[in-house]
Amino acid sequence: MAEELPGSVLFACSYNAVRSVMAAALMRHYHGTRIYVESCGVRAGELDGFAVAVMEEIGLDISSYNSKTFDQLEDGFFDLIITMSPEAQHRAVEMTRTMACDVEFWNTFDATIVEGAREIRLEAYRQVRDQIKKRILDRFPVGPAPTM
Repeated sequence: MAEELPGSVLFACSYNAVRSVMAAALMRHYHGTRIYVESCGVRAGELDGFAVAVMEEIGLDISSYNSKTFDQLEDGFFDLIITMSPEAQHRAVEMTRTMACDVEFWNTFDATIVEGAREIRLEAYRQVRDQIKKRILDRFPVGPAPTM
C-alpha cells in the first residue's frame, strides 16, 4: 500500500527558476487538485528559458510562472516540503522548527551550471526533468481512483 498523499507540498530550491518550478508543474500534472502544490526559492530568480523549453517538450507550459521566495509564500503551512538544493534544505529546516511539517531533501543536479552548445545544455535540463519526474512518481504513485 502506497503512503497516503500529503494535502500540500512545497518544492523549494535556490532560485525557484528551474528545479522547483519543474517539480511543481509535474506534481500538478500527475496529481491535479488532489494535492495543493507550490514552489519557491531561497532567492527569486528569472524563470529559465531552458526549463520552459524542456517542459514544453512533454506538454507542460510553465512560461507564465512568476518566481517567488520563501518569504513571498501566501500560505506558510505545508504537510511536506521537498528541497532540491542544500541551501533550500537549510532554509526549510529553519522555517519548520516551530511547525509540524516533514522536510525531505531530494539532491537534484543544477542544470544551470552546464556550459556548451544549446543541445548539450538542453540535454542536461532534460535529465533533471526526467529525474524529478521519476522521483515524483516513485514517491507519489499515480494509482487507480479509489473505489467506494
